[in-house]
Amino acid sequence: MDYKDILFDLQDGIATITMNRPEKLNAYTSEMGEEITHAFRDVQRDPQVRAIVLTGAGKAFCAGVDLEHLKAHEAGQNASSEGPRLGEEDFLRKLPLEIGDSAKPVLAAINGHAVGVGITMAMPCDIRIAAEDAKIGFIFARLGILPGLGSSHLLPQLVGMARAQELVLTAKKILGAEAAEIGLVNKAVPKADVLETTQAMAREMAEVDPIVLAHAKRALRFGDRHTMAEAMKNEQKQSALMKAEREAAQAGG
Repeated sequence: MDYKDILFDLQDGIATITMNRPEKLNAYTSEMGEEITHAFRDVQRDPQVRAIVLTGAGKAFCAGVDLEHLKAHEAGQNASSEGPRLGEEDFLRKLPLEIGDSAKPVLAAINGHAVGVGITMAMPCDIRIAAEDAKIGFIFARLGILPGLGSSHLLPQLVGMARAQELVLTAKKILGAEAAEIGLVNKAVPKADVLETTQAMAREMAEVDPIVLAHAKRALRFGDRHTMAEAMKNEQKQSALMKAEREAAQAGG
């Protein structure tokens, strides 16, 4: 597939998907969403890919939905003749779950402003690294819409219900440094170091047996949703499945 609104790069087992509408601060359109979804699904099937990084070109990560695209949607028209209507694309309806279920680690390099869908698209990722001065905001209330991409589930888990309500109900923006302090992102670094820091972490993950990584992710996500006793039983189950899968891979390799 020839991409128009994203760039794709694969080096040393790290697939980097870059939103590439810098003149629009990578404002989201359904066409961009479909391209990201296609690239993500493609790398899931590629055994060369050990980790996935999502980032933005230029000054911003993603400055929210493209307002012209949104107005066209509200008027019952497509912003262009291609692609699904806004809100009907797999990026919004399916990709957050696919990222969560991905056997491969997914990291967001939030190199600049991430507001609206720009931050909710990063939340299903396993790791989020943000620029210290990036403006991050759940501004949906100001647009008369609700947060999506599973953020009503993920945000309280990451920062607690009180902080989640503050962020959503005030629709305010915070800086990347504060986002790190409250647990919304894993860490904040100088803007120039965001992509390098994220890719370095991705390389560390890529050095681990991918079968082990996949089962570790599953165990953690299960444990997050269940009791400690259930998590312990699942740890034994995942360990057995992991051992069998590794033995099968070694026998076949």
